[in-house]
Amino acid sequence: MQQPDRQSARAGREGDVLAVVSQSGPTVSFFDAATDRHLGAVDVLAEPHELCFDPTRRLLWCASTYSSGYYHDNAGRRTELTVIDPDARRVVDVVDIAPEHGPHGLALDAARGRLYVSVEGSGDRPGGVVVIDTESRKPLGRIDTDAPGPHWFAIDPAGTIGYATNKEAPFVSVVDLERGVLTAKVEVPGSEGLAVSADGTHAFVAAPYGSFSPPRAADGSVGAAPVPGIRVVDAATASVTEVLPTENTVFPVHLTSTGLLLAGELRMETDPGSRLGRQAPGRLLVYSADTREAIGEVEVGRFPLTITSSPDGGLAYVSGVVSSTVDVIDLEILRSLARLDIARSGEPGAHGLAYVPRPT
Repeated sequence: MQQPDRQSARAGREGDVLAVVSQSGPTVSFFDAATDRHLGAVDVLAEPHELCFDPTRRLLWCASTYSSGYYHDNAGRRTELTVIDPDARRVVDVVDIAPEHGPHGLALDAARGRLYVSVEGSGDRPGGVVVIDTESRKPLGRIDTDAPGPHWFAIDPAGTIGYATNKEAPFVSVVDLERGVLTAKVEVPGSEGLAVSADGTHAFVAAPYGSFSPPRAADGSVGAAPVPGIRVVDAATASVTEVLPTENTVFPVHLTSTGLLLAGELRMETDPGSRLGRQAPGRLLVYSADTREAIGEVEVGRFPLTITSSPDGGLAYVSGVVSSTVDVIDLEILRSLARLDIARSGEPGAHGLAYVPRPT
């Protein structure tokens, strides 16, 4: 369903493309960033989750995480990453990282030609981060995170420190990317999405983990739920220094080039319904990353799961995995310009996003 557009928000975007994962497609679809016109789709392996664009080689990396289903409700973990040419809109390679499995979070160090991929643990070792050479597309090594299921991963602008969020483990794993070792554990009550500030001094982490069920103690009793919101992590001390509280659970967190902190808040009906919950329309929450001031909010699709933005910071894109939509948000006036419908063959639907600037 299209909504009224603003010409100024689209100016200069001719040739730019938005890539969108359909988790149950399973596809990666491409949309014209200036007109929202659907340009085509590429079939990929089952259960694609996240996307990462490498501007140096003009390639998209897509992680396929499970054989079917999603975290905690799947039929087994996959081991592949699909490499896509977004200009020709075709698959150019499938990289198998077996015996590593459950690839999900993707973070690129373009200067060093390294792609970092979070992977889940197994009986004989914890989860970790696989380091891939983007030229040869071969794994270079692995960094343990001491948690069973690291899910999202982000690195600082210098490419020296990485952060892995862990759904069940009560900490965020901090790793030294140059030495390839775990250096700290930041105490948080389970975590979801994250982003690192432009100067590398802070990380912003969504917590607690979105389990859709009441927290329970070791004896099975129901305990008090942690305050939902965004934990502000000081990189120097590896500790939480501030909490930006939210009304409901937050999953994705994103920082724009203009210094806006964006978060996707879930809203649920009273009846929890299915494993993913009975989702109401979600909210995009907008803050100043510097002052932590709340700037505003915009209603988006059901179960916001991924956020990205245009390189100039003018537009935000929010995928709703239950509604299988992508909302295009003008961040200057905090208004939805359009809602893209993403084809799917079941639930879940729209997930990973990547903005691909036109070739220069």
